[in-house]
Amino acid sequence: MIVNGKYLIKALFKTIGLFGVLLFVSGYSNAQSVLKDGIWRGELQRADGQQVVFNFSVSDSDSRTVIYIFNAEEHLRVDKIETKGDSVFIQMPFFDSYFALKNINGNKLTGIWTKNYGTRLERMPFMAIYGDSSRMESYKPSRVDVSGSWATKVGHGKQGFSAIGLFKQNGIRVKGTFLTPSGDYRFLDGVMSGDTLKLSGFDGGHALLFTAIADGDSLVDGKMYSINSESAAWAAAREVYKILPAAYDIDNIKPGSVKLNFKLKDMRNDKVVSLNDPKYKDKVVILQLLGSWCPNCYDETPFLIDYYKKNRQRGVELIAVDFERTENYAESKRTMNAFLNRFDFEYPVVFSGVAATDTALTQKVFPGLPVEIKAFPSLIFIDKSGFVRKVHSGFNGPATGIYYDEFKEEFDSIINSLLRE
Repeated sequence: MIVNGKYLIKALFKTIGLFGVLLFVSGYSNAQSVLKDGIWRGELQRADGQQVVFNFSVSDSDSRTVIYIFNAEEHLRVDKIETKGDSVFIQMPFFDSYFALKNINGNKLTGIWTKNYGTRLERMPFMAIYGDSSRMESYKPSRVDVSGSWATKVGHGKQGFSAIGLFKQNGIRVKGTFLTPSGDYRFLDGVMSGDTLKLSGFDGGHALLFTAIADGDSLVDGKMYSINSESAAWAAAREVYKILPAAYDIDNIKPGSVKLNFKLKDMRNDKVVSLNDPKYKDKVVILQLLGSWCPNCYDETPFLIDYYKKNRQRGVELIAVDFERTENYAESKRTMNAFLNRFDFEYPVVFSGVAATDTALTQKVFPGLPVEIKAFPSLIFIDKSGFVRKVHSGFNGPATGIYYDEFKEEFDSIINSLLRE
C-alpha cells in the first residue's frame, strides 16, 4: 500500500514521537551529520524578526560529542546529542526543551527548538553557523559605559515590576543580568554598540533578548523579548541599589504558631516523607520548593546541596518539594529526572502532587501557611520544634555577584540563629 509521505510522518509522530521520527526520516539520507569541532553562532528566530543569539562550542569528550553553550561566565554542558544521516537531535539537560536540526554541509544547522510547558509546546525556528564567534552584529565603538547598577522598570501598570540591572562593560562587551523580586535572569551577554545596548541569554529555559538606547544616565526605549511572547517595554536609571524588596519575605511568623503536616512521596524510591519522621526531630529543616522547569532552581540547587553536605552534622536537614507543570506523577518524574541525574541530592526530593501553575497550591500542599507561594524557587525555614519561622521567595544566583554573596550570608545567618535556639 502506498501512503502519502505527509500523512506517514504525522502517523509516525503519534506512534514513536519526535526522536523516533527524526531517526526514521534521517535513515533515508546518506549524508553524515558529524558536528564540526569549534565555535558556532546560534540564532533563535522570533516572528517579529528579532533574534535571540548565543554562541556554543562543539568538542569531543570520551569519544562522545559535547556542546558548551556560552552566556557570559557560564559554560552550560550539553551532552545528550544524537546524529543520523543529516539529522541532529539535541536534548537540553534541563527545562524539557530540545532541538531537531538538519546539518547542511557541516557548516550550517537549521531546524526547530521546542520547549515543553506541560500543557503546550512552544517552538522557535533556529539556525547556527560554524566558525562565527560574534555575539551580536553591527559593532560600533561604544559611546557609553553602562557598568554598574540600574534601577529598572519593566512593563506598565499592574503588569509591571521593578528590577535591578547589573552590568559590567569592557570595551564594547557587556555582561550582566536583571535581578527581580522572584529571582534573576541568569547570565546575559552582549554588546554596547554606539549608544545601543543588546544583551541575550539562552539556557534551554530562558531565551531572552534585551535592547535599549543609552541616553546619559538613562536607558530608554528598552524592549525585552522572550519565547514567542509580545515584547515588554523597559527603562532604567543609573542608581545604586542595596536592597530590592522581595515578592514576599516573612520574618514575623509568630514562633510556635504554624506547623506543616504533609506526607509526600520521594521521587527516587517512592518512600513517604513526613516532617513527623524521627529523622527531623529536633532538627532545623529547610524546605526547598523547586521545579525542573525553573532556571533559578538550577542555580539554587548546587548551593543547597553543598551547604547540606557541610552542615548536616550540625543538625540541619533539607527536603526538596517538587512542583512540575502537571499533577501527573509519571510525567513529572520524567521531567524531574534531569535534575535527579545531574545533581547529587543527599536529601529527599518529594513530589507535591500539585502543578506549579495551580493558584491554590499553597493550601493544597501547606495548609495553614500564612503566605501564598507565588514564586519558584522558595524556601521555608522550620525550627527545631517543627514550627515555620520564615518564608523566602526567589534566589539571587551567581550572575548577580554581590547579591549572591549577600544571599548566602543571610541564609547562613538564619540557620545559625535557629540552631542556637
